[in-house]
Amino acid sequence: MNAGATASQASSAEAVYPKAVILHRVIARLIDFLLIAVLREIFPPVGFYISVTYLLIADGLFHGKSVGKHLVGLQTVVPDKNRSASFRESILRNFPLLIAYLFLEVPYIGWIIFLLITGFELLLMIGNEKGMRLGDELAGTQVRDSDSLEMRNL
Repeated sequence: MNAGATASQASSAEAVYPKAVILHRVIARLIDFLLIAVLREIFPPVGFYISVTYLLIADGLFHGKSVGKHLVGLQTVVPDKNRSASFRESILRNFPLLIAYLFLEVPYIGWIIFLLITGFELLLMIGNEKGMRLGDELAGTQVRDSDSLEMRNL
């Protein structure tokens, strides 16, 4: 009986931090992908490498806010440590999206694989109680509305 009480207390402690609105997360990611496309086109010889770098480190910028998250009002945090995401967590959480992005280089089938990977990530976000996708699970991060947070910016 104690084990059941402990389990319910743990789940109620986890529910303190609601997941961010999925639509806001999708809009923020679309803004980031638009920025990635612009960077790639503006700097043709090295644009691919600049865009890959931005994709990986974006959530470590501006105290856990990529440009898209900053515009929409979201923040990537490490709940266990009560701080915003660092470059390390950003690289880990965006690695699945990097793989999807790299598949765009493959003619024809690349777009299909890109859509499958990003669709899978979206389904995980929708189905997870905390809104965590595979990248969040890898990095131990969570995306939250930034206006409702008090996080240490380290």
